[in-house]
Amino acid sequence: MTDEALLRTLAPQVLGAVVRRYGDFPAAEEAVQEALLAAALQWPAQGRPDQPRAWLVRVAGRRMTDQIRADVARRRREADALPEPVVPAPDVAPPEGDDTLLLLFMCCHPALTRPSAIALTLRAVGGLTTAEIARAFLVPEATMAQRISRAKQKIRESGVAFALPSPAEHAARLGAVLQVLYLVFSEGYASSGPSLQRADLAREALRLARMLHAQLPDVPEATGLLALMLLTDARREARTGPDGQLVPLDAQDRGRWDRAAIAEGVALVHDALPRGAVGPYQLQAAIAALHDEAPSTEETDWPQILALYTVLLRLTQSPVVALNHAVAVAMVHGPRAGLARLAALRGEPRLLHRVAAVRAHLLERDGDVAGAVAAYREAAAGTTSAPERDYLLLRAARLR
Repeated sequence: MTDEALLRTLAPQVLGAVVRRYGDFPAAEEAVQEALLAAALQWPAQGRPDQPRAWLVRVAGRRMTDQIRADVARRRREADALPEPVVPAPDVAPPEGDDTLLLLFMCCHPALTRPSAIALTLRAVGGLTTAEIARAFLVPEATMAQRISRAKQKIRESGVAFALPSPAEHAARLGAVLQVLYLVFSEGYASSGPSLQRADLAREALRLARMLHAQLPDVPEATGLLALMLLTDARREARTGPDGQLVPLDAQDRGRWDRAAIAEGVALVHDALPRGAVGPYQLQAAIAALHDEAPSTEETDWPQILALYTVLLRLTQSPVVALNHAVAVAMVHGPRAGLARLAALRGEPRLLHRVAAVRAHLLERDGDVAGAVAAYREAAAGTTSAPERDYLLLRAARLR
């Protein structure tokens, strides 16, 4: 693993360790960034240390200690006499372990709204840039930067410790934690940036989902999320053609799908569904299982998928689910029925290019070549993903 990839992997673990030790999230984040920069500059010349994580925690700890001492000196000058706080020894090697999942729950702080907590956690735990988080929320980058900054400030001003949640708080924050993991995985599986996929993000989300499931084996939605990730990630290799181009689901070589991951995901679905109330991640996992177990697109159990999407749409009222529901309607009742469903989503600003892409596909199936070409071009103009744009423009060119 390259130094860059290792640092990206270790960053949330180091941040979790430093926050747990010092309790000040904004200051800890700055200290960890300085430690990562120091590693990027020193390791290529001096060699990677035997314990990279411990090295990073130690360097970040020194930065925190320096800052604490500077703050104490400033307050002493202002107040004339303040007792020296107890400062952890900077050179004590930190215990090995992974605090990432703990940090995830800590970031879902009760002082924050759900969107703010998720945005902050995506930055701290997922390692996403502000631009990537903004794309996930479909807002301008400047707006997201302000949101994350305000979230940090609100935690600092709330008076509620940035600490491990109690069992009751643990349950209250679970929904945000699940959503963060799903968003990190989604960005890794279908990146909104210049690359088609970011395998490092998807792997990290899967790893944390496994840890969460191991801690909460009797929580059906935690099981459902892990199943959904496995069943989706099983198709990763087949999503890319020989030249790196996007390959849609109906054109994928199913022989390249990871059958072991599919078997594990299906088993988790069967484990989660009978446990009372069914949540959105369980429903999405059940849909993914139907796709993965089908020999082909034509032999997929589309009526069952449509029924599941109908329940999911009623449960979530999500425009993304409504879009997928329209696709399922088209597969069961024909493209014109799907197009009629899409009409209600034409004004949804967060889905403009996705709606155009689905409309293009359904118009193509219905024989409207001119309409399909125009819709493919509209979708290509709206996407931020270069591979997706290339795919849409190629479909339009082939139709012409």
